[in-house]
Amino acid sequence: MCRGAAVIAGLVLAGGSASRMGGGDKGLLPLGGARVLDVLLARLAPQVGPIAISANGDAARFDGFALPVLPDMVLNAGPLAGVAAGLAWADARGARWLLTVPGDTPFVPRDLAARLAPAPAWAHSHGALHPLVGLWPVTAAAPLAAWLAGGGSRRVRDFGATIGMRAVPFDDTPDPFFNINTRGDLSAAQSRVLLLPPD
Repeated sequence: MCRGAAVIAGLVLAGGSASRMGGGDKGLLPLGGARVLDVLLARLAPQVGPIAISANGDAARFDGFALPVLPDMVLNAGPLAGVAAGLAWADARGARWLLTVPGDTPFVPRDLAARLAPAPAWAHSHGALHPLVGLWPVTAAAPLAAWLAGGGSRRVRDFGATIGMRAVPFDDTPDPFFNINTRGDLSAAQSRVLLLPPD
């Protein structure tokens, strides 16, 4: 665990339906002799204190990770509902910040939290903003709950703008926020994980 990690909670947003891959959870797909989530968690865990998974449905499918699974507290609000659940959970554990990452993005930097700090901030790389790769202040829990209850936009970047999220550039090559959406992406990820140095 990195210095200061105790004040940062981690949240893996694993709510994607993998519709372009025939359904199921992308985080449970095989990757490098393990699963996508295993690769991601190996990078995320040393940077934070407590970690949870944001997902709806049967939580038992994630039993192998021994992590709490947080269902959305607001229906039909997309990933922003996952962020809201994560912020409430992190607040209850005394965390100061919440680091969120998508569950299909296994190659996030090992110093992601340090480079995003201080909150509020989200990542920008290769010409694209990544609103789900963010470091959120836990104080945003109440404003986000009110935003969702009041029928605010369900776009993560729209709410983030209201709390002053700043874009932090990541010029790493290859793109650390490569995400797995198709079978071709999974094949590319398999090739990439074989090139990684051992932990």
